Amino acid sequence: MAAEADFLLRYRAVSNKLKKRFLRKPNVAEASEQFGQLAKELKQEECLQYAGFCNLAVARCEQTLFNAAGEALALTDAARLFLQAEKETQRLQCPGFEEHLQAATNCYSFAIKVYIELNQPVMAASLCLELGNALKEMNKPGEACVYYHRAAELQSQVPIECLLSLGKVASCKIIMCDYDGALAVFTEMQLMAQEKGLQLPGTNAPVGAFVDVIARCEMCRVLLLMLLQPPPQKLLPEHAQTLEKYDWESFDSHSQVNNLPESVFLLLQSVVMACQEKDLESLKVLQVELWPLLTPEQNHLLHLVLQEVVSPSGRGV
Repeated sequence: MAAEADFLLRYRAVSNKLKKRFLRKPNVAEASEQFGQLAKELKQEECLQYAGFCNLAVARCEQTLFNAAGEALALTDAARLFLQAEKETQRLQCPGFEEHLQAATNCYSFAIKVYIELNQPVMAASLCLELGNALKEMNKPGEACVYYHRAAELQSQVPIECLLSLGKVASCKIIMCDYDGALAVFTEMQLMAQEKGLQLPGTNAPVGAFVDVIARCEMCRVLLLMLLQPPPQKLLPEHAQTLEKYDWESFDSHSQVNNLPESVFLLLQSVVMACQEKDLESLKVLQVELWPLLTPEQNHLLHLVLQEVVSPSGRGV
């Protein structure tokens, strides 16, 4: 309580310096510096939310001084402090209304807005990703998805970064069991990687990280289509084209899917055939063979495919 009372007294003392007086202009720069010093002391004392409030005061001072860069930096510091306070509250399992998380989200949002006004989309996107990662870690994939998608929009001029952010959107949709949404995002990613990705001179073959992105999208799309099993009348042309590559009659056409290792392509082709035949035992064998070749996310989808064969839910109908 003593520390809290001392904080309030010092905070009010600095705030009083900002009040307008007759024939005297307040020294905003000095107040900003003092709020910043108070924030550092409170952070060292692990009074994180109070330090966050002080950084908010710094941001207001910097706004008054028309220092947008300083305002954005102070807002970011405040957001991180509030976020840290929320994580500590959750770690201690204290009851609450997630007020620190709400404060952090607001600070991040204002900082993002300032960076956009400063024409710094990279900084704005990095804060979107930072907030998205924190929300996902707190088991809030729906809210995280919004900020990942905003990051992707801000990174539209940098295709690989945009694709990575969209990949996070797809992962969140899988966590939320929005498999149709995840399929749409992976399809969008694959088309973008093929159209905007770096290519070998004189060919349409992608290179570098774009190859990995296309491979991930291809595998996830096939597994999601096997999970959803949409009827022919609901199968979109781009999805039908993908499944045609894995038809048994296309056994010798691996060149069409040259972004996948041949062993993975053949195993996925077998998965498609086993799903079409509802052959559970073959799927179990294929799952064992594919397990070390897939990511945890893809293995989760393959497990769901097996469950769908055992007990159809009619997701795609």
